[in-house]
Amino acid sequence: MRQLIYAALNRSRTTILTLLFLVVGGIVAFQNIPKEANPDIAIPMIYVSMTLEGVNPEDAERLLIRPMEQELRSLEGVTEMSATASEGHASILLEFDAGFNSDKALQDVREKVDIARNDLPSEADEPRVNEVNVALFPVLSIGLSGPLSEEELITMARRLQDEIEGIPEVLEVEIAGDREDMVEVVVDPQVLDSYGIDYDELGTRVARNNQLVAAGSLDTGSGRMTIKVPGVIETLEDVMSMPLKVADGSVVTFADVATLQRTYKDPKGFARINGEPAVVLEISKRAGANIIETVGKVQHLMSRAESRLPEAVTVRTIMDQSEDVTDILGDLLNNVLTAIVLVLIIILAAMGPRSALLVGLTIPGAFLSGILLIWTLGYTLNIVVLFSLILVAGMLVDGAIVVSELADRNLLEGQSPGTAWAEAAIRMAWPVIASTATTLAVFIPLLFWPGVVGEFMKFLPITVILCLLMSLAMALIFLPVLGGVSGGRSGAGEPVPSAFGNAYRRVLDRALTFPGSTLLIMLAVIAVIYGAYARFNHGVEFFPSVEPDSAQVQVRARGDLSVWEQDGIVREVERRLQGLREVEALYARSMTDPGNQMAPDVIGTIQFQFRDWDERRPANTIIADLRERTADIPGIVLEFRQQEQGPGQGKPIELKVRGATSGGLDTAVDRIRATMGELGGFMDVEDNRSLPGIEWEIDVNRDAAARFGADVVSVGNAVRLVTNGLVLATYRPEDVRDEVDILVRMPEFWRNLDQFERLTLNTERGQVPITNFTTLRPAPKTGTLHRVDSQRTVTIKADVAQGEQVNERLEALREAIPTLPEGVRVDYAGENEDQQEASQFLSSAFMVAIFLMFTILVTQFNSLYQAVLVLSAIVLSTAGVLMGLLLNAQPFGIVMVGMGIIALAGIVVNNNIVLIDTYNVMRKDGLPAREAALETGCLRLRPVLLTAITTILGLMPMVLGVNVDLLTPSLGINAPSTQWWTQLSSAIAGGLGFATVLTLLVTPVLLVLGDAIGQRLGGRSDA
Repeated sequence: MRQLIYAALNRSRTTILTLLFLVVGGIVAFQNIPKEANPDIAIPMIYVSMTLEGVNPEDAERLLIRPMEQELRSLEGVTEMSATASEGHASILLEFDAGFNSDKALQDVREKVDIARNDLPSEADEPRVNEVNVALFPVLSIGLSGPLSEEELITMARRLQDEIEGIPEVLEVEIAGDREDMVEVVVDPQVLDSYGIDYDELGTRVARNNQLVAAGSLDTGSGRMTIKVPGVIETLEDVMSMPLKVADGSVVTFADVATLQRTYKDPKGFARINGEPAVVLEISKRAGANIIETVGKVQHLMSRAESRLPEAVTVRTIMDQSEDVTDILGDLLNNVLTAIVLVLIIILAAMGPRSALLVGLTIPGAFLSGILLIWTLGYTLNIVVLFSLILVAGMLVDGAIVVSELADRNLLEGQSPGTAWAEAAIRMAWPVIASTATTLAVFIPLLFWPGVVGEFMKFLPITVILCLLMSLAMALIFLPVLGGVSGGRSGAGEPVPSAFGNAYRRVLDRALTFPGSTLLIMLAVIAVIYGAYARFNHGVEFFPSVEPDSAQVQVRARGDLSVWEQDGIVREVERRLQGLREVEALYARSMTDPGNQMAPDVIGTIQFQFRDWDERRPANTIIADLRERTADIPGIVLEFRQQEQGPGQGKPIELKVRGATSGGLDTAVDRIRATMGELGGFMDVEDNRSLPGIEWEIDVNRDAAARFGADVVSVGNAVRLVTNGLVLATYRPEDVRDEVDILVRMPEFWRNLDQFERLTLNTERGQVPITNFTTLRPAPKTGTLHRVDSQRTVTIKADVAQGEQVNERLEALREAIPTLPEGVRVDYAGENEDQQEASQFLSSAFMVAIFLMFTILVTQFNSLYQAVLVLSAIVLSTAGVLMGLLLNAQPFGIVMVGMGIIALAGIVVNNNIVLIDTYNVMRKDGLPAREAALETGCLRLRPVLLTAITTILGLMPMVLGVNVDLLTPSLGINAPSTQWWTQLSSAIAGGLGFATVLTLLVTPVLLVLGDAIGQRLGGRSDA
């Protein structure tokens, strides 16, 4: 190190230019690095979708899912395979290990799907394989609402969709509330009967006349000509002029037997904003694009486009993630500036203006250099990286303070500035390197955190490691150069102890006089803290709760309701919820298919966009008000859910009930739900069993049908005329992106159950009623079937009531679980599964970190006792963690407090290493153990206090939930961005404060005790 430090001093101009390059590069990186709210993690899921028109759920399970499962189950890295079978559709969701190679997994899945395709029915559509990527989720939602027709709103939205997708940073724009186009050919069955046109004949005729025939080429010897026979439908007139039959020499076309109109398919739901019809543009950015710039360009385009929109249209921003990122960035800058100012004030008071300025420069130097490295590695600036920078802000000056403090002493002893700073850096190099290495050893195991939570949190150790490495360079290379170049006055004499220093010397002298009693008193204090926490703790949670920007109510109702009946119920709930000044917009959607993420009886959702957190009541209070407003609506269940952030999303209680038979599963689920009701404490309980209902079956007597020359397909085609329509062909008009179906249907007033009794088929015996060989009867409806890992599964989900703890309620349910039918078992998933996985990893990571630190400490001190002494400070400092949580009224967060304890372990050892290193030097100089311990404590008092106080002060804004804007100036209290990290900050601040007392009092005592024990055992000290 001596050669490196003196080389940097001798080439001071080059060293300073390098520092300037790092700072300027960091500023450029901070401006250009992509910014987003949550980390861009690959959700380890691949989705296989299969479609077979008209198939019922049982047949979809048998014909589509089982053959596909048989192939996919052999894939490596799959943690769970869940399947869903519904009417006309089946899907399989594959969940892989987090951090998996998405390209390889996608390729492997496609290969297996291609193999399984041969076992699927030939009528089934080609299976589709899609990767779930969180980076493709919308970052901005813009609503268009007003008293306009549906067609006008959709047309405007599609026009804006094309314009917005022209922005390079925008990946795609989806339109919520859009409806699929179609061409509806309305026929009168009696007219078709009069012409003797069969339903099968309609499809065949159109298909054969809607083709582009490449008829080859003609080589005449003097030229080559390509020949084609164009026959693709391009306009509606092409459909109307399509020939259907020749009767008595005249051609019968569609125009003779049908009317035609361009329209939309039957609605599956409706959307409204503040009670007005609406469509919503959901905008996704490209991976790696800067969210703030992307949203800014979209909003600029929208502001220009508003002048072209009708005055009746209202444009509202429903969701904007860039606001969250902007707020977090602002809070980051405020907290970093506050931390730097507080650190400078402390250093200024303790070391003088010159040293304070030099040490203060290391914070932005290491900070900006770390951002430059993060940008170089291709990472984004997200909420985890931002907090990591705040966390590390107080740690960056530890090494600089130690070097600066010794350099001041060297200057007072009369050394020149260059020599004073160089010798200080050389003398403290190995202690500073060892203390930094122990901190890195703590964070390195966190890089291997498995699961989605690990992928989410891995940016914390990455950021801390990079910034700490740069802080090491700042303390040992750049700071000595800046100190040597800046000069300074040399003097003679020893520094005068302060009043606090004298008081500490007396206390430490007393403690060293009675080392055993001092140790027992400290252990008693620790026992009291543990006892107080056991009595007054605030419970356990998996991930911190944050004040949301929005909330949602899911409207649940049962029965075979039409889409208009469902929408009527949603409208009533919507009417009750309107009028709150704290809600900026109500975005309501009714739906017939809630998808896999919601309970099967959800018929609609209403999303509330709240005003800024500092302009309203807490979300819990607002939601309680909304519950009261809607409590007396009969026949429905309303489930209020706050916006969820972080990796642990969904309801905390999740039970997977597996079995071979549906009857056994239903019985088990009923018993479990009854038990949950008896225990109490559970809210919004749901399960994904098929909803009870009625479906109508048309049974075809194949023998009777065969006598008339009919079959199941011809009957099915006739029935489709009454229901959704019979698809004749597709065409692609210029104003629509996708192909448009051409459907033939009966007039609207014919679309009812009675019509099935009047339907006829054109058979070999003429027009024959289908009632001659069919029977219409009601049957129990089978909705959606679910399978997990190739077994029928029903999932039960629930929230816990306000004031209840998830762990406590789940344990009570485990003990009270009723006797289940044979062959049925219950697996506990959800937050409990994630919590156990996180707890196991953090425990393992802590043990690995302890081992790595022990190895470094033994290498540094060449003493097992001193290494164990330092590690004991980590264990004892956990009392301070619990004290910090108690004082700040925080629950024990598995993720945040677990990480806090691990991070604290790396911070606690730093001061102990420097202190014990000084003690060892004094012992080598011949001082007795007690005197060496006393002088070491007094000598290291200032740097120990400074490093601890600066780290704690850097975290205090997060601990107190305070956001101080020094530039405006303004003060924010309990902002959502600070709520994320209150647990972790409280744990580290409380633990470090307590550990500082241990370092200054208990560590010298243990050094003296170790010396005494060593002399008794072997006549020498290992300490």
